[in-house]
Amino acid sequence: MKRILIDKELCQGCRNCQLACMAEHTAAKSVLCLDLEDQANQARNFIEADPHGQPVPILCRHCDEPVCVTACMSGALTKNPVTGTVDHDPEKCAGCWMCVMSCPFGIIRPDSREGKVAVKCDCCPDSPFPRCVAACPTGAITLIEVDAQGTVKKIHLSGPVMDETVPEEGAHQ
Repeated sequence: MKRILIDKELCQGCRNCQLACMAEHTAAKSVLCLDLEDQANQARNFIEADPHGQPVPILCRHCDEPVCVTACMSGALTKNPVTGTVDHDPEKCAGCWMCVMSCPFGIIRPDSREGKVAVKCDCCPDSPFPRCVAACPTGAITLIEVDAQGTVKKIHLSGPVMDETVPEEGAHQ
């Protein structure tokens, strides 16, 4: 399974991850075409400040036992057993906001376009890597692959070297 790993010590708060996420979820898929004043352009990840004012990336953890899936009354949220992601089907979403209220990380939000369905990280299924991983210049956001025992098998580096993978034998998440 793939997991997004965050090293908050490396985050500089540049918000490249947010812009890349916003771009991925627009028709043009380009940062250059984003209208930052349009509320419809909404990121599924956020940068917030910790109590010391340091930036911290906030992304969906795609939890092993996601409370949001349990709380979802309409079946719109499911845990994909193959990929390990928590998937959202907007067609099934009733807009009850139980997932929003139950997410311990506050990452699920109402869609700002219409406010009728929830939105969350989908790990960019049409891209080889989540766009936030590819856009992070410091390596604060990386993609790892873990087996069922939690052993890290590969680390997909972010930023300019993101096409490389490094086998990581015996490392644990």
